[in-house]
Amino acid sequence: MNEIGKEFMDKTKFQHAERSDQSMGYPQPPLQKGAGGREVIELPAPGELNVNKIDLREAIEGRSSFRNFSQKPLSLEELSYLLWCTQGVRELMGNAATLRNVPSAGARHALETYILVNNVEGLEEGIYLFLPIEHKLAKIKTGSFAAENITSACLDQSFIRSSAVTFIWTAVIYRMKWRYGERGYRYINLDAGHVCQNLYLSAQSIDCGVCAIGAFFDDEINAVLEIDGEDEFVIYIATVGKK
Repeated sequence: MNEIGKEFMDKTKFQHAERSDQSMGYPQPPLQKGAGGREVIELPAPGELNVNKIDLREAIEGRSSFRNFSQKPLSLEELSYLLWCTQGVRELMGNAATLRNVPSAGARHALETYILVNNVEGLEEGIYLFLPIEHKLAKIKTGSFAAENITSACLDQSFIRSSAVTFIWTAVIYRMKWRYGERGYRYINLDAGHVCQNLYLSAQSIDCGVCAIGAFFDDEINAVLEIDGEDEFVIYIATVGKK
């Protein structure tokens, strides 16, 4: 077990790559999960929000993790803006790919964005799934119990409860493996870093703080989201709230 990380890095080296499902003509997986018949909620257009003008260097130098959130809620416009900055679709390339506000290996964009809503104007507390192509939310489950369950799965890090919203990114792994095989497991970790950094930087323009979370019980949090942990699994989490 002590060598498992080293073994992963060795066996996913590029020279070990086999023919991908894409090269063998297998059909491409969907570009996003979709609502699955759930209630869909409209989001304001991200361009409707006037954000603070902030110098890029200032944003980078001022970036830090923040855990002491105020009780001021996020507006629906602010949530829409953060979702757009982290996974917003700039262009839909038919059924082949999406071009978004973050990079992704081969434009595969294997990540899905779930949000735990604690304190957002106009939204019930609960868990939602972002639909990036439509720029809408699908309601997964509502109720304050969701925050308790997610906090427990994240080793009882209490600032999850006090956040206005917590971003939970999952990987739909075949979306990446279809093109890159087992090496795709490396790429989703890179993609998660790109997404979370955009959240850190964009949050500063609306007077919000962010704290990324990598410590969680995988099986527990996958169960909260009702995903199987194999074809789709949680890869990264970040809390957001007003300073």
